[in-house]
Amino acid sequence: MTSTQAPAPRRTPVRRPGDRIFSGLSLGAGLIILAILAGVAIFLTVQGIPGITASPDEVKSGENFLPYVWPLVYGTLIAATIAMLIAVPVAVGVALFISHYAPRRLGQSLGYLIDLLAAVPSVVYGLWGIQFLSPRMVPFYEWLENHLGFLPFFDGPVSATGRTILTACVVLAVMILPIMTAICREIFLQTPRLHEEAALALGATRWEMARLAIFPYARSGIVSAAMLGLGRALGETMAVAMVLSATAGVVTADLISSTNPSTIAANIALSFAEASGKSVNALIASGLVLFVITFLVNFAARAIVDRRKEFSGAN
Repeated sequence: MTSTQAPAPRRTPVRRPGDRIFSGLSLGAGLIILAILAGVAIFLTVQGIPGITASPDEVKSGENFLPYVWPLVYGTLIAATIAMLIAVPVAVGVALFISHYAPRRLGQSLGYLIDLLAAVPSVVYGLWGIQFLSPRMVPFYEWLENHLGFLPFFDGPVSATGRTILTACVVLAVMILPIMTAICREIFLQTPRLHEEAALALGATRWEMARLAIFPYARSGIVSAAMLGLGRALGETMAVAMVLSATAGVVTADLISSTNPSTIAANIALSFAEASGKSVNALIASGLVLFVITFLVNFAARAIVDRRKEFSGAN
């Protein structure tokens, strides 16, 4: 007869006091973030509903909420989109150069310089955009009007000051570049060395190695960096308010003229000090719209990352 041996009892891991403290602090930090997010949403909703339902004669704009906020939503989305189109390729290219192409000492120096750009205040970027960038963009805008004026984006007439929506987009692209470059650089450096060596051993060039080994591994990280930069571009206030010469209630595809749509954040910053009554509620309601847009953007980014994580460095 063979006796069956009873399975050994499972040992419960001993939790040390430090583990319990760390677990409690982590849980508390997560709950605090959720509470703050819920508090912001509740505040914007409660204070914004009177602005949404206000009649035109109760607000300074003299319009219902939808005609008032639509040009601001358009300006916010067009500015953030163009900034992303400029910043994402530059950030990915700079990060790849620093991590895999540049000599080690040069790559470290460039990385430090780019990281320092994140510490520059928004006001400084705004002053740089007004005093330096805007006048120097005027000849470029004139060239665009002369050669690409058949497109609605460059129809003109060109702004004499250069303070256009396209200039504001360039400033936004420079502002979001450091954080995107830093995240992409760290993701690229985490690519398994064996993947890179295997691609090179099969005869791939350095660019083919990056395209076949690095980018698939870092795809979710690149998306996360882009969405983080997009979140800042959507909510940037001072630099856009200083650079952009906005016209209220305008929706136009022209990017180089003196007639420019404003953004939600810039409009709140410029109008809040003089607002009163239901006009304040209308501004808060526009902030609620920006909050919803940012939430939807981050939700979509999380869905993209989760759907592609089996093909990336997440596993």
